[in-house]
Amino acid sequence: MLGAAGYAGWKYVLPWWKLKPPPASGGELQVHILDVGPGNGDAILIIAPGGKTALVDAGDTGKGKIVVEALKRYNVQQVDYFVASHPHPDHIGGADEVIKATKVLNVIDNGVGPDVPESLAGQSKAANTATGKKPAARKPLDKSATITKFYDEYKSAITQSGAHYEKAQPGAKYDLGGGARLTVLAPSEPLFTREQMKTAGNVTNANSIVMRLDYGDFSMLLPGDAEEQTEHRVLTKDLNLKARILKLAHHGSKYATSQDLVDRVKPEVAIVSCGEWNRYGHPAQVVLDRLRAANVKLYRTDLQGEISITTRGKESDYVIKTAKETKSDLWAGRLAQKDDSTRSGFIAYGDFGPPPKKSSK
Repeated sequence: MLGAAGYAGWKYVLPWWKLKPPPASGGELQVHILDVGPGNGDAILIIAPGGKTALVDAGDTGKGKIVVEALKRYNVQQVDYFVASHPHPDHIGGADEVIKATKVLNVIDNGVGPDVPESLAGQSKAANTATGKKPAARKPLDKSATITKFYDEYKSAITQSGAHYEKAQPGAKYDLGGGARLTVLAPSEPLFTREQMKTAGNVTNANSIVMRLDYGDFSMLLPGDAEEQTEHRVLTKDLNLKARILKLAHHGSKYATSQDLVDRVKPEVAIVSCGEWNRYGHPAQVVLDRLRAANVKLYRTDLQGEISITTRGKESDYVIKTAKETKSDLWAGRLAQKDDSTRSGFIAYGDFGPPPKKSSK
């Protein structure tokens, strides 16, 4: 009997104990979903009770200053962990500005560069081979170099800063102190390929880092721009996905936040980080309807600005505040002008400026 009990403890209790987050210290945990609009973008600042900080993404190109100002506003002297969820500019376009302006100790990303179309990647090389000559010194950068500039600047900023870099590994845990912890859930090998995304979704998004934040009885899922394919892969694994708060993947895209994920996570609150000028119909009405049917409370940065969460890790003690009130219908989705999927040829390198003006007719 003792042997059987020991085996059961080793087989079931020990793994559960290892996965169980540390107890909350009782100090205040802050999570700020920054408003980096009016285009799409993500930037999430986490301030743990003991003072350690994590920044998940840094907004679009040119929006780094908004993140830097927020760090100053919350008296953040250094970023202990900067997580770049995936190489799209609306998530890491502002990273170089942040890393240059703030001391960053550790940088974590998925180890994958931008998905550049072969037609663009081979453009400059093919031209040089055909002429047998080097390009003129003052010739403008070819398009492939221009569209990956945000990523090159991000990598250069890491090198110059001296920050420790590591590739995200599923199961990796990052202690933020005071009982707060971040855990990497995805991506897992083999990474998704462009061929696998022909039916829906985008390959770069599908390989996003997915993380879970735990602090006592408080929990939050941070899925970057993970697609439905990513969700289904995660759902097949023995992971604790139930969370009180869900930051919607891919800004509320129709290609994410599947019914299966909603059923498994069972969120009390959903937060959409999106911009009022986005062209991709974010958040999608089908996703909002799905959440509404599940009695989830909704918040949106495009309508309410910065969204701040505070908790001391006790059951249902979290408080959510928005930067502004809105008279708009939170449950009304946006109409898409473009399709954000690989099958449509979508490869995101920024979404700058307002949408085309409506005809006066």
